[in-house]
Amino acid sequence: MSTLVDAFVRIAGTDPVVQGLVGGIVIALFNLLGATLVLVWRNPSKRSLDAALGFAAGVMLAASFTSLILPGIEFASVPEYGGIVLAGMEVDGVLPVMTGLVIGVLFLDRADVLVPHAHYLLTGGRRADAAEPSQRLPVENPRVGAVVLFILAITLHNMPEGLAVGVGFGSGDVGGAIALMLAIGVQNVPEGLAVSVAAINAGLDRRLYAAIAGVRAGVVEIPLAVFGAFAVQVAEPLLPYAMGFAAGAMLFVIMDEIVPETHVRGNERVATLGTMVGVVVMLYLDVTLG
Repeated sequence: MSTLVDAFVRIAGTDPVVQGLVGGIVIALFNLLGATLVLVWRNPSKRSLDAALGFAAGVMLAASFTSLILPGIEFASVPEYGGIVLAGMEVDGVLPVMTGLVIGVLFLDRADVLVPHAHYLLTGGRRADAAEPSQRLPVENPRVGAVVLFILAITLHNMPEGLAVGVGFGSGDVGGAIALMLAIGVQNVPEGLAVSVAAINAGLDRRLYAAIAGVRAGVVEIPLAVFGAFAVQVAEPLLPYAMGFAAGAMLFVIMDEIVPETHVRGNERVATLGTMVGVVVMLYLDVTLG
């Protein structure tokens, strides 16, 4: 697999920030690919979507540990790591990563209050406590309100993925960052498809919105990937905090959104099997590329 790493370096160069930019573009293109699948797979069943989103959850779950939490702890445990000093004690080892993880969870928890749960829109379900879109936004047309809220929700939940890719390249572990990039890219395919399905269910044009939704859903990941790589280059001690933050945010999305919403239509088994496949795929990528 070193050939793949060498090929990536030839394309993106050795600057971690540029590598983060390329990584962000790659995962955004995977989003676009997923969105355009609706042109040939016109009516995917809810069972298929639940399985695909379960796969996405498995990839994110494994990536949170193998590409973010464990490497972050390892980075903060070496003697050369210059951690933040509090009350005369240097914060290193597992503490920076766990601190970042808690902040990431709290950030997504508070941000989630501002938008509806994304995946009941993705999979066509509905939460009992979900208010009508027109009651959440100052719009008269409920359909327009639903689409606006959907865009906000997907943007919020794509943020940690782009940040994670950027932080991965900023860490200097190109092989591990490529594994994370490919894993997040692969799990972006079913999410991109779900974006288009939700748009069609809202009554928007199939061909036009399939392309627009794919670009829009993934475009936020590009600047965040660049930001993540740049931030940890400028302030290297922040790397384990950033890794923990990205992992915490992704774990929150998995447990609060994807898993519950893939288990409400009687498709628990197929969603669980999809999750297991996702874990295996990410572990394989991490071992072969990391």
